[in-house]
Amino acid sequence: MEDTKQKQAIKNQVVENTFQSSQNFFESDLILKEYLNRKLSSEGLNYIKPILTKTGRSAAQKMDELSLDADKNGPELIKRNFFGDTIDQVKFHPAYDRLMQIAVDSEMFKVKWEPQLKQQFSKELHSLGFSSGYLYAMSEIGQYCPLCMTDGVARLIDLHCSEEDKERLLPHIHTTELEEFFTGAMFLTEKSGGSDVGRNLVKAEKQPDGSYLLSGEKWFCSNVNAELIFALARTDENIEGTRGLSIFLIEKHLADGSLNKLPIVRLKDKLGVRSMASAECILEGTKAKLIGDEFNGFKIMTDMINLSRLYNSVAALSGARRALIEAYNFNLFRNSFGKTAIEHTLIKEKLFELGSLNVANFYLTWRAIEALDKADNGDEKEKHLGRLITPMIKKWSAEKAVYITRESMELMGGIGYIEDGVLPKIMRDVMVLPIWEGAGNIMILDMLRASFKSDGLKVMMEEIKSALGINQEFDNVILEQLKILENKMNALFEMKQEELELHAKYFFNKLTRVFQLCIILKNWNNDNEAWMKPTAQYLKSELNNEENIAVRDVDEIKGLIAWSI
Repeated sequence: MEDTKQKQAIKNQVVENTFQSSQNFFESDLILKEYLNRKLSSEGLNYIKPILTKTGRSAAQKMDELSLDADKNGPELIKRNFFGDTIDQVKFHPAYDRLMQIAVDSEMFKVKWEPQLKQQFSKELHSLGFSSGYLYAMSEIGQYCPLCMTDGVARLIDLHCSEEDKERLLPHIHTTELEEFFTGAMFLTEKSGGSDVGRNLVKAEKQPDGSYLLSGEKWFCSNVNAELIFALARTDENIEGTRGLSIFLIEKHLADGSLNKLPIVRLKDKLGVRSMASAECILEGTKAKLIGDEFNGFKIMTDMINLSRLYNSVAALSGARRALIEAYNFNLFRNSFGKTAIEHTLIKEKLFELGSLNVANFYLTWRAIEALDKADNGDEKEKHLGRLITPMIKKWSAEKAVYITRESMELMGGIGYIEDGVLPKIMRDVMVLPIWEGAGNIMILDMLRASFKSDGLKVMMEEIKSALGINQEFDNVILEQLKILENKMNALFEMKQEELELHAKYFFNKLTRVFQLCIILKNWNNDNEAWMKPTAQYLKSELNNEENIAVRDVDEIKGLIAWSI
């Protein structure tokens, strides 16, 4: 009896004092650690591991309180100063800067953009950067948006700007000093078109010195306080559609140190991601620099958009992972109806489903990151694959993040709904992910374009076929699904546009599941079998439309979740 009381006291102590999922998210996440140990080079792993340990500790011990403070005390627009001068200053809670310092310390940008590191780790830059971002976003998705924009801006500067601009601006992105750090933004959306960028109206007028002045309204400007902004505008209003768009670099400060003209109408009152500032802006003689060739703006912008979609996927993966871990740990220690909650059959079944979704999405997301690393190093097949897998994972991970977070909240009961904890904030934050960087329907259209205009679909089908023979238990389901996909694919290419779009949704949903199973089989080994085997079985039953009814063992669930407190 005394021994039982002592054990219960220990459990209560855990719940009361350490119910923050972990002391270090990197050390606790067995899935992430196993993947990075296997995929990164020894040099890359040795460099990033101490940084991930530090970032994982901050995410587990510091960031929740800061994130909740920044969420509940969002940015404020100061239109005028005491003397009546228009200043359009965005004021943040002190927690915002502390969170940004953790982001800078995580080296998610330094490892990619500091020249020596960029050269040293050229084959795995995105894998290294996203490994830090994944941990950061487990505690703060709101500010992961400005960080996403910053990396995208750096990418456009690196690919399309002059050497002088690169030398002047990139050090402000890979700096380790917050005071020197520049964040980025993409001003894309206008009221006239929304997702239909070809209807954008903002004008750009060339000046005698070669610069341009922009005029018009940008409707959704996330990270409006950014120092570096890329915006699309028209130099000739007679050229319609995306082919008439050019891209411009706007700097917050002009060469003489004065502020550029960028009037803010108002800050958006958003459902989630409240820590960062989204705004409506009126461009009134905003000074800008043409980047690349005139009328090539949308093509250049896609380099940033595709990277942003990967960030969206990592944010979805991280948010869902954190929600699942919160629910898992809560049920691991909670007593309910005479036994530990996780011992109840229906709770185990729900954790089996959510855990399998989480694992499948993890490997699909990281396959997309791997494709980008390889494409940036000249691999044409991976470039084609990335063209398809990027909108695929953006749509899929975002939708599943909302579902996993909602179900995790329910697994915690009423306490999961209380704002003192992290679940409500995560729920509100992930709700934007199916919308940002192109809503789900836009992703379907983009996957269709990728299928018609690239070899992405061909490469993906080849990779699925290459999974045959790895594990005979799954060969039949792969063969059956391949037959269905190939028949559907041939039919799609014969359909008219309206019918094509409707059927494409169901085709790509099935293709995503099959490709996930392929990736799981290819990554399965003795070290990760605890979470790979149940995930593969879950995907198999989903593809076969079977009711995967089985009483799960608690140890099986623990192995699937793969989290060490």
